[in-house]
Amino acid sequence: MSLLDHISTSADVARLRREQLPQLAAELRAEIIDVCSETGGHLASSLGAVELTVALHHVHDSLRDRIVWDVGHQTYGHKILTGRRHHMRRIRQHGGPAGFTTSSESPHDALTVGHASTSLAAALGMALARDARAAPYDVVAVIGDGALTGGMALAALNTIGHRKPRMTIVLNDNEMSISENVGALNEFMRRLQVQPWLQQAESRGKAALRDFWAPLAEFGSRAKKATRRFFDPASNNPFHAMGLRYVGPIDGHDVEQIAFYLAHIRELEGPTMLHVLTRKGKGYDVAEADPITWHGASRYDALNPVAAGKGYQWSDAFGDAAIDLSRHDDRVWVITPAMREGSGLVRYSKAHPERYLDVGIAEDVAVTTAAGLALRGEKPIVAIYSTFLQRGYDQLIHDVALESLDVVFAIDRAGLVGADGMTHQGVFDMAYLRPIPNLSIAMPKDAVELRSLLRGAIERGGPVAVRWPRGSVAAAPEAAVDDWPAVPWGSWDVVAGPTDPEHAAVVVLAYGVTLGYALEAVGTTTDVAVVNARFLKPLDGDLLARWAGAGVPIVTVEDHVLAGGMGAAVAEHLADAGLEVPIRRLGIDDVHVPHGDPARQHEELGYGVRGIADAVAALRGRRWERPPAPVGRAETDDAALDAVATSPALR
Repeated sequence: MSLLDHISTSADVARLRREQLPQLAAELRAEIIDVCSETGGHLASSLGAVELTVALHHVHDSLRDRIVWDVGHQTYGHKILTGRRHHMRRIRQHGGPAGFTTSSESPHDALTVGHASTSLAAALGMALARDARAAPYDVVAVIGDGALTGGMALAALNTIGHRKPRMTIVLNDNEMSISENVGALNEFMRRLQVQPWLQQAESRGKAALRDFWAPLAEFGSRAKKATRRFFDPASNNPFHAMGLRYVGPIDGHDVEQIAFYLAHIRELEGPTMLHVLTRKGKGYDVAEADPITWHGASRYDALNPVAAGKGYQWSDAFGDAAIDLSRHDDRVWVITPAMREGSGLVRYSKAHPERYLDVGIAEDVAVTTAAGLALRGEKPIVAIYSTFLQRGYDQLIHDVALESLDVVFAIDRAGLVGADGMTHQGVFDMAYLRPIPNLSIAMPKDAVELRSLLRGAIERGGPVAVRWPRGSVAAAPEAAVDDWPAVPWGSWDVVAGPTDPEHAAVVVLAYGVTLGYALEAVGTTTDVAVVNARFLKPLDGDLLARWAGAGVPIVTVEDHVLAGGMGAAVAEHLADAGLEVPIRRLGIDDVHVPHGDPARQHEELGYGVRGIADAVAALRGRRWERPPAPVGRAETDDAALDAVATSPALR
């Protein structure tokens, strides 16, 4: 009989006998493998957390208790156990469940996540709120060992150790194997650690000794620590020093054992860390053997799994260009915050290991380390996703831009990213980068232009952001760096239609993915110009002056929020220059965009091919005729001045 068929909430899992939990875990693992074969998704991480997920829901009620998952990419099992099983065939697709926990999606999801290292701080806040209201719920944070490289997680641990709220922290460690010291004696010591009677006896004993003679209490405390270190070497760890009770490590694939510890830990006072050892991809041979490839899997045949190739990607184009640039200039470094594979740096890390640095999930460290390199004459490139650069914003301003240091920000996943959804949309970076003095921003139309912009950024100096979208691109032909065509800094390029403003009805300014949409929308029309507006900062002021000065209506198109984007920059520039023409800005309005197919979303948001064609049609025939310049006050009368003041050009 299937157990999973009768599970739709934590209460259903809690009703199972503990000896039934391994069967439920096996069924859950098979379900995740089947789901991901149809949809793709976060396979290896979810498989590695199956037993932990089952144990958590057996002990804790996720409707009442708060289970806070860090990142959330390991929660497919959690979603299946909490009433979303029949929606999982659409996970990360339009209208389906998100790939991470999302509180607006389900009351079982304690926190909307997608970025690492946030769980401990959020769980701390929830525990403090519970205690302030004497509320009857437990708080559990589940954090992977990789997320502990984030400074936010370590800072939260420091505060947790100071305030000591009652909470469970599960350290999901998937980088270690179960070591020799997981033996009978250590098992006994760990079980003893979680017994309430022992904790109570210890507290009463400390108080009695302190009342009798304080030095004796201090001696007893030291004796206890020495005994713990002798019997349990794992106790000599930094978590004890931070004020946390530490239990483990235990086998993270023994669901009954995990449930035992969770049930006992919830009765203890203060914060307790349970260290579980897991294996990414557990139970699926290909995912266990290659958890990196199968971390974010594409669709596959569950019985004959073969990792699908993704073709040549923008990240590959960047990685190849970085290899060539580092070979050309031995001052070039590449720094990544734990995104070697995603940023296309596997080959670079092997080609130039001495000038490659992975700082872990610590974007702020990546940026300031680059500043330190630049201060000593090196040429660092920080390879980072748009959505993750947000986490290094202060360092970008304070440590790089103030002194105009030579740091290149290679920004991947700019624009809508598809299945990863709201937490990963790269649609804010131009708005938050544009106000920063000394910083240039550019976006190439293809791989050839990408490498030229990267070379120009390094040779020009100062902070430069070069951004590109997620997806495939045609590889650039092999060429020596000295033969890469130079791109005049701050220049735009008319790529279709009339080059003379006098012969144009409308001009479309686009960049990146929207440039292709603009070319398709214009088609064979002969009186609409399409411009590759590859620089957001500096803008091509000369080109704008020529076209706006001739009164040509402008359409701006961007895969970015409208507030602070390219359209806003163009409108501001024209206003400051005293140039007024009809302008239509296409992009993302004041909304958060969920997961879905980017091309479909571009159309729905009004800046796909149809949206551009409609905007061009609406502006066609509205060529602006500038009013005659007013003569001096001494040579005119008040009526003439009033006519100028009420001109449409000034409204």
